[in-house]
Amino acid sequence: MSASPFPLTSLCQLPAGETGRILRLTGDEGFCQRIREMGCGEAALVTKLSGTTMSLCRVRGMRLALNHRAAMSILVEHLPLAPR
Repeated sequence: MSASPFPLTSLCQLPAGETGRILRLTGDEGFCQRIREMGCGEAALVTKLSGTTMSLCRVRGMRLALNHRAAMSILVEHLPLAPR
């Protein structure tokens, strides 16, 4: 995969209301597989709706709540907001 022109950050650091593209999952293989099964695999777009200790996100039309540790293990490229 080529280097992203956008900053790489963990999902827990993504500001509420903004969108990122999942680039990498860290953690043990069981965690990564479960996250992929929930639709949060590499290249999926995720919008963080709210949260710091628990992150409420929208991925592929579903709302997911992730604890802080799980959100730290999902690395995203922070995509710029679309002009209005």
